[in-house]
Amino acid sequence: MTALDFTPHGTQPGLLSDLNDASTCSSCHRGYDATTARFLPHNTWGGSMMANAARDPLFWAALDVANNDIPGVGDYCIRCHTPRGWLRGHSTKPGNGGAPNPQGALGCLLEGSYDHDAGKLNDYGGVDCHFCHRLMPSGPQSQPLFVENANFWVDDAQECLTPDGSGYGGPCRRGPYTYTEGNLTPPHGWVYSSYHESSAICGNCHNVTSPQTDAGTYAQTLRLNNGTDTGIPFPIERTYAEWNQSLFADAIFRDGLTEVPQGTPAVVRAEQCQQCHMRDSQDPAAKACQQNPPGSRTGNLPIHDLVGGNTWIPAIIKGQYGGQSGLGRDGDYDQAVAAARLMLESSAQVGATVTAYTAPTPGSAGSVSANVDIVNLSGHKLPTGYAEGRRMWINVQVRDGNANVVAESAAYNPATAVLTQDAQAKVYEALQGIWDPGSSTCKTEEAGRKLFHFVLNNCVAKDNRIPPLGFRAKTTADPNGYETQPVGYTYPETSPGSGVLVNRDRTPYTFAIPAGTQGPISLRVSLRYQTSSKEYIEFLRDEAVEHGFAAENTLCSGGPDRPFDVGPQSQSRGEYMYSLWNNPAYGKSPPEDIQVVTIPAARPAR
Repeated sequence: MTALDFTPHGTQPGLLSDLNDASTCSSCHRGYDATTARFLPHNTWGGSMMANAARDPLFWAALDVANNDIPGVGDYCIRCHTPRGWLRGHSTKPGNGGAPNPQGALGCLLEGSYDHDAGKLNDYGGVDCHFCHRLMPSGPQSQPLFVENANFWVDDAQECLTPDGSGYGGPCRRGPYTYTEGNLTPPHGWVYSSYHESSAICGNCHNVTSPQTDAGTYAQTLRLNNGTDTGIPFPIERTYAEWNQSLFADAIFRDGLTEVPQGTPAVVRAEQCQQCHMRDSQDPAAKACQQNPPGSRTGNLPIHDLVGGNTWIPAIIKGQYGGQSGLGRDGDYDQAVAAARLMLESSAQVGATVTAYTAPTPGSAGSVSANVDIVNLSGHKLPTGYAEGRRMWINVQVRDGNANVVAESAAYNPATAVLTQDAQAKVYEALQGIWDPGSSTCKTEEAGRKLFHFVLNNCVAKDNRIPPLGFRAKTTADPNGYETQPVGYTYPETSPGSGVLVNRDRTPYTFAIPAGTQGPISLRVSLRYQTSSKEYIEFLRDEAVEHGFAAENTLCSGGPDRPFDVGPQSQSRGEYMYSLWNNPAYGKSPPEDIQVVTIPAARPAR
């Protein structure tokens, strides 16, 4: 039986012009002092999850589960996380047209190592410079653009002819600039690309659908919670689609992070992904290249940190593979974590209002009621992205006059990583599962354990994530409406019949206050974000143990550069990920406070 091809679209392995390595770019685009490290592309990219997508231990633990669930599907995952390795034929499909190698889907044919720098022969360098700057909006024979599942088109020309008529060997570097003679013109082939200014380029890997095979079938199709099979491929991740259905994607973007203002729009353009995730450097010394004069690109230099909300994995990669004996990018990782915290802080607005208060006395209990309002300021759902283990919640604490907690909702214990989901707890998440015809439910748990089988999932049990501004909810008559609609939760329309959902959520709370509690009473409200839950990490470990996943060096024995002396080595990838999570240095995926507000329970007398 011929193995299925899970990656039949777009540029295939076996490039005529190999990808240049990121270390080549670093000679001009990396800074070696504190000032230039803040904005030069190689430094800001170096600590990002894009640069470390193939070093991410969480990815490798999840890959083993995926390959166990559907043998060979790892080729589809590897394509996004190491496009260099995939295009070089080091995944399932060799570039010379030979027979598929099942070891490739396990990641065992990749060259290099986790702690090697992004050299040409290292496939662990993630999503790197030459890959992104060779992406094209269409194929060499004008094949159409794909916007999902890394169905990318890569320029594979043998020569670059720049607009001024100069010729360079190999393909052009494509980017959002047109250079005029004598004005910062790069010493390599270049061409202006509007594609690199658009969100569609991000959608390549940030719209993830159950893979289509060369047989024309999908691994899974979406079932609704009444059991109806929609026939559309299961939407694993829909960040690009969420943006595309929001006001941020409009040709005319009304500048309103919390409200749509009346009258003339303030900004006559769409807000692309890059404008938040690659914001322009305002540093007065900003430049794109070491050979450029300081300040030549102030306010016009996209910072290449490609920042998201993940502060946990960059710290792990720094600790495991960084340092002078490894990647030597410690400052890059610190910079990435700081940028992620700033991104989280800007993603939401938190407000709280006390609606009722009875003060406690020495002989009787009191009570306090409040509304907590969360406004999504981002251009997609909050939170967005890969759903497994990712969550956001509201923590509300009632405190006495000495700041002691006397009542709480959604308490989190950092020592155990347990989130207490009391009756009032509000957790924002997407829970995907497997349709169970016997119980007619979307099953997300089994024997009390949460399940995370993303390549087997075919239904959504819950999606209460907050929509972005101007989110146009599609009707269920439109098949695409099933991909992004809330599930098990209702967001009202901005006005009846508009089809546009609000970008905010209100949650009411009521707490009893013990008798004799010393005042003044206050409420502390925190919106918290966590990359990976305890349940997810334990699931990855348990799958590895129960199914007997081999230790990585054993799994990949005979592979390039094996055995490794870094990474899992004598552990399975799931057990290694659990050991990292349980390591006090990395804090069990500590939640980040997106925003904190504190208000008094009683209004001060006038």
